Amino acid sequence: MRVVIIGNGITGITAALRLRTLQPDWRIITISNESDFFYSRPALMYIYMGHMRFEDTKPYEDWYWGRMRIERLRGLVTTVDVHNKQVEVRHQTPVPFDKLLVATGSVSNKFGWPGQNLKRVQGFYSLQDTRTLEENTAGLKRAVIVGGGLIGIELAEMLHTRGVAVSILVREPSYWNNVMPNAESALINRLIQQEGIDLRLKTELAEILDDGKGRACGVVTKDGDKIECQLVGLTAGVSPNLSALGHSDIPTGRGVLVNPSFCTDVPDVYAAGDCAEIVNGGENKNTIEQLWYTGKMHGEVVGRVIAGQRVVYDRGIWFNSAKFLNLEWHTYGQVTCGLSEAEPDIPDCLYWQDAGGRHTMRFSLHDGKVIGFNTMGIRYRHLVCERWIAEQRTVDYVLEHLGEANFDPEFFRRHEPEIVDSFKERLR
Repeated sequence: MRVVIIGNGITGITAALRLRTLQPDWRIITISNESDFFYSRPALMYIYMGHMRFEDTKPYEDWYWGRMRIERLRGLVTTVDVHNKQVEVRHQTPVPFDKLLVATGSVSNKFGWPGQNLKRVQGFYSLQDTRTLEENTAGLKRAVIVGGGLIGIELAEMLHTRGVAVSILVREPSYWNNVMPNAESALINRLIQQEGIDLRLKTELAEILDDGKGRACGVVTKDGDKIECQLVGLTAGVSPNLSALGHSDIPTGRGVLVNPSFCTDVPDVYAAGDCAEIVNGGENKNTIEQLWYTGKMHGEVVGRVIAGQRVVYDRGIWFNSAKFLNLEWHTYGQVTCGLSEAEPDIPDCLYWQDAGGRHTMRFSLHDGKVIGFNTMGIRYRHLVCERWIAEQRTVDYVLEHLGEANFDPEFFRRHEPEIVDSFKERLR
């Protein structure tokens, strides 16, 4: 049996390793046009900032893939011929398959802005984007970043460490307030501005200006403001990367359409990770999950499915985390309270923020039970918080055991006494 995996990111590689443990005699081939070896995509910013080398981002030694008998092919997939069951690779012999996994990840969004295809205009997603950014940094004095969210703030931080003046254009009234509760979003606004980064809220891009040589030299906002710059970063989200499918007959919508076991309507063809659109059926909206963590979970499930097991994906209790501008953020469970567009029947909230404005804790409550956590500037253990939510622990129980979840280093200040006192006062 020959299994071909398009993409060697977290989803494709996790699937390949799971499949190898379940089917030791099958042939497994990964195809990637990005890199020879699997690496940790979230670490790209640290390569640019000089904190890590590329080789430090590879979780496995190069010899490991030969030992696991996972073959690697470097090349650009142009289309998938599902009738003849082969993958067409530019300038190379087509690769036949018995089973195929599409795990092609995402691409940076472009929304038809005039000038969006000029030189010195780029997104930040891939290893190639990191190399292009390094080239574009030469002589760079000012950059404009279009779009908020995690990628936008990370790119701003990266450029800021090189002494580049940065402006961020965000169409929303507060940074990342479609994800963050209002108080936490306001904290991020302050943090960005305190770092000396020019944050322009309720501001949208109208046009990217050409310097006459096909390079970006500035932007114009919809309010008519002109900002001169030598680099424009497009960070207004990402979309499923469907370029490898070409004119194939694999059904797609926003992404590759799959059922909750990551099977497409084409026999022996699967898709998972950022590029997959899970069809939930009924009145439930299809879902696209574009996180490192969910990509790994997708890979585990689809690897078992390809191996012949009957498994259905269950994301379980939601979680995510990030670090930007030396601030850590963790979220677990359902945290909708405090969102500007939340429904009227949102759960109750308990919120605490320290006097310095860099440490916060939020509980989401329902019927006296904690159903979600949101922390900033404090490290909390994922498994402990997840267990409390799964066990439907009361707020009193969580407050009594709150210190068990903290995993800040030994000499960090612990805020649990202040948090507990504040929340108990609120609950009286």
